[in-house]
Amino acid sequence: MATAEDIDRATDSQWGWVAEHARTYLASGGTEGHERDGVYTLVLATTGRRTGTPRRTCLIYGTAGDAYVVVASKGGSVEDPAWFMNLVAEPSAGVQVGTRRFTARARVASADERGPLWAQMAGIFPLYDEYAQKTDREIPVVLLTPLD
Repeated sequence: MATAEDIDRATDSQWGWVAEHARTYLASGGTEGHERDGVYTLVLATTGRRTGTPRRTCLIYGTAGDAYVVVASKGGSVEDPAWFMNLVAEPSAGVQVGTRRFTARARVASADERGPLWAQMAGIFPLYDEYAQKTDREIPVVLLTPLD
């Protein structure tokens, strides 16, 4: 079960540029890397579904009430990203948004929630619509609700 305390000890993303982004974000205490060209990112720590070890990545986010919204696009790949599969197996996550750290509970947006949230996120990052055209899977939209 990943918590806010797992963020620093988590294994970085396999994608070099994402790993570097996370390291810069965390080394600055969240003052660098949170915003890039008007797009905001968070650091997400999940529990590896096979290994049980904490894993981390950076994701673009939006908000919906108290929750943070992220998209499991993986660039339009045919498979879901590992972080999403980890959250399906164990929905507890560590999150850092700017300088704020917290433990969150993840859930996939319902069918009624998904449409408006997808439109919001595609407005923030228009490539999501292109990614959706590249795959037959419905790209999941995830809400991360702070527990503390």
